Amino acid sequence: MRSKEANIALIKTLSNANGVSGFEDEVAEIAKKETESYCNVSIDSLRNTYMTPKNNKGHKMKIWMDAHSDEVGYIIQAMKPNGTMNFLELGRSEVTNLPSNKVRVRNDNGEYIPGIITSKPPHFMSEEEKGRVRSISDMAIDVGATSAEDLKKNFNIRMAAPVVPDVECTYDEAHDLFMGKAFDCRVGCAALIESLNQLSEETLSVDIEATLTVQEEVGERGSMAAVDNIDADVCITFEGCPADDTFSPDYLIQTALRKGPMLRHFDCSMITNPRFQRFALDLGEELGIPVQESVRSGGGTNGKYIHASRHGVPTIVIGIPVRYIHSHYGICTLEDYQNAVRLAVEIVKKLNEETIRKF
Repeated sequence: MRSKEANIALIKTLSNANGVSGFEDEVAEIAKKETESYCNVSIDSLRNTYMTPKNNKGHKMKIWMDAHSDEVGYIIQAMKPNGTMNFLELGRSEVTNLPSNKVRVRNDNGEYIPGIITSKPPHFMSEEEKGRVRSISDMAIDVGATSAEDLKKNFNIRMAAPVVPDVECTYDEAHDLFMGKAFDCRVGCAALIESLNQLSEETLSVDIEATLTVQEEVGERGSMAAVDNIDADVCITFEGCPADDTFSPDYLIQTALRKGPMLRHFDCSMITNPRFQRFALDLGEELGIPVQESVRSGGGTNGKYIHASRHGVPTIVIGIPVRYIHSHYGICTLEDYQNAVRLAVEIVKKLNEETIRKF
């Protein structure tokens, strides 16, 4: 088990890593470094990371533990003659939040160059432009170049360069708060890594396969590939899930900070297996682990492909509440992270062939 300080450092390291959809290499390497002492680790060509605990005993039943390694970001579409760049989204964000945010653009040397998302100042807008909502096509990324040639020669930036929010993760000890980028799903990645660490010291009745899968934000593509490589009987998917406690009426708040992990019964991608879900909820109540429940009208997770793979894989989602996901800054707590890890570890410790067959 990692110390509190080591868990804080892990979350910060993963949050700060550059890893928009399709470019998750840094996250894969962090996961490998963190787990290779107690897991056999491999990374496929998509950059899915597979972690097989060394203490697996060849049990008949296997649990899959998953989190996605990518974050919402951008990709350079074209260079303008004036040295700014058109860009497209990788994943979904609220575009009205984007102007004036700092970003990092990866160049051909693998260096990340600071830039700003900008749009036309109001001084130069027509009345028609002032009255309409801005779109991505109205914005640009500016690293300070003066021409397209300058971008290529002096900044070494080209078409299709990945772009990440330029945000440094911080932890406020006094209030137990993280503030940073990419908590969807890097806080889930950290929870998976720490769960594996704790379970490496346990004698279990099931084997474990774990993955950090890529490109979830653009259609769960990494998990779509991973289902062909893992023959599991049940699955826990970790997520950094959207907190609703700052804008929903009290009776609709289902994902609040400091009230524990959220287990969703339904979203646009999956109807959660009700028997595995009830097992997890009852276990949390029995052990005094705070757990929240939700029924979501939108959103989706890697459970989409995992639960419908092979013979059907009962899947639950353990979500760590994050305020303002899919923006440059999110807020989450160490307390919720710790309770998510504890719940996952206790679930795996309780699973056996007889229990799984009842799902």
